[in-house]
Amino acid sequence: MAAAQPEPEPGVIHAWSAPRSLSTSLMYSFAQRDDMEVLDEPLYANFLRVTDVDRPYRQELLSKMDPDGNKVISEVIFGPGKTKFRYCKHISKQRLPNLSSDLMKKGKHFILIRSPLNILPSFGKVVPPSFFELGIAELVSIYSELCELGSPPPVIDADDLLRDPEVVLGGLCEALRIPFQPQMLKWEAGPKDFDGIWAPWWYRSVHKSTGFSMPRHYPLTFPFAFYDLLEQSLPFYNMLKRQVSKTAGSLQPTLPDPPLPVPENKKILVWVGDELLPRDSAKVSVFDSVVQGGDAVWEGLRIYDGKVFKLDEHLDRLFDSAKAMAFSNVPSRDWIKDAIFRTLNANGMFNNAHIRLTLTRGKKVTSGMSPAFNLYGCTLIVLAEWKPPVYDNSHGIKLVTATTRRNSPNSIDSKIHHNNLINNILAKIEGNLAQAEDAIMLDKDGFVSETNATNIFMVKKGIVLTPHAEYCLPGITRATVMDLVVKESLVLHERRISLSEFHAADEVWTTGTMGEITPVVMIDGREIGDGKIGPVTRQIQNAYKVLTAGSGVPIPRNAEE
Repeated sequence: MAAAQPEPEPGVIHAWSAPRSLSTSLMYSFAQRDDMEVLDEPLYANFLRVTDVDRPYRQELLSKMDPDGNKVISEVIFGPGKTKFRYCKHISKQRLPNLSSDLMKKGKHFILIRSPLNILPSFGKVVPPSFFELGIAELVSIYSELCELGSPPPVIDADDLLRDPEVVLGGLCEALRIPFQPQMLKWEAGPKDFDGIWAPWWYRSVHKSTGFSMPRHYPLTFPFAFYDLLEQSLPFYNMLKRQVSKTAGSLQPTLPDPPLPVPENKKILVWVGDELLPRDSAKVSVFDSVVQGGDAVWEGLRIYDGKVFKLDEHLDRLFDSAKAMAFSNVPSRDWIKDAIFRTLNANGMFNNAHIRLTLTRGKKVTSGMSPAFNLYGCTLIVLAEWKPPVYDNSHGIKLVTATTRRNSPNSIDSKIHHNNLINNILAKIEGNLAQAEDAIMLDKDGFVSETNATNIFMVKKGIVLTPHAEYCLPGITRATVMDLVVKESLVLHERRISLSEFHAADEVWTTGTMGEITPVVMIDGREIGDGKIGPVTRQIQNAYKVLTAGSGVPIPRNAEE
């Protein structure tokens, strides 16, 4: 008589979650499959034995469930079975250091997350909530370990699962490389024979269910005694939320991540307040004045060959703008410089980079217009990016004239380099719609002021002209180019200039830190000169290139570098 063949080892699926995250409902869902057996928290007894935490059912559980975690791993989780797959519902905090590495190295894993905002209101029915009991940080640790093992696990959000269970389950099954089965969407109400001993304390609601139901449209009132715990937990949830596969069940319409103009800027460090943060974490408070009313001032700085070009001139204007705006508790010049240098060093940006330097009035104690609510001091933002000049300085650009007029000093003085840029943005919209790179803005009397983003110059019969800085920003690059024009033995006139003069100019260029010296080859459909870059423009471009290569404030670096 032939010996009985040993039962094969099922393919193990590990589901990791924090408590109160629909983990039991998901276990019921997988239990409906015709190729699956399920295990409800097989490592629970090991967790109670090792941690010595108290539970109302502790003694009963320890007497009926094997407390030897490694024995459970080898004989139960990875033991033989009669089904093709074995689904193991795990609570993240039950993964303890005493357990065999096989737990993470074998089988397929996925992570189920849920916002602490939705977990905490119902958590304390059996166990007082704590950071340890939530186990959200341990979920991040599990995700990181699986990534290090070369198997990044799929992550699904419980609220997405409630909104569109078929799509989310279908996507999860695809990620696990198992076929989706429609019966996963429904189950019978009541207790299950595979429920853990703890079910009477935790599963009352799920026992009433027969499937995934739509989430509450409005959340439960949050118990504000748990506010500190929410603040501790949310960053860990958000780290995992960024890994969630986009599905039709998501709350917001999903869009693919757009390509960045410079892909290297996907991973940069940004200075916000008094610290460096990763790009996606670099945020200001909703109470900050820049959010409440565009109440901030800013500068653009460019980095050449290990030096910050015109740093002190830009800081002079920043402080002048902050003074005109009556900012209080403005950081010192040395402190801002140090933040700039720290940011550049951290990012390794010593050439071909650009900084958007912003100083807001700061955070308010309550929403409102009055600066009297700004009691926290200013907020500094140092946003450094890899950024070559943003215009085509080799072939030139096209401009159109906007109907939007440049601000008059009667309303907002353009000499204040403020963040309230709606006036410029409206003109830029007109330029975009006309498929031009930028738009010329006129002053209240119809004379040319500047473009929506740059100052502007023209050449006629060898003479260089630029508008007065009455309705436009007196740009740092503008002033630099005016000096260069004189040093290059050219005649410079600063006066009111009409639009028709620009249409009939021999050459036109724009100036700005972000774009440098940009030739203009067409305005409002009129070719400028012969439609090519003129000799004076090239002369100034070359002089500017020499100047930027040889001047600027050196970026201090560590001695060993």
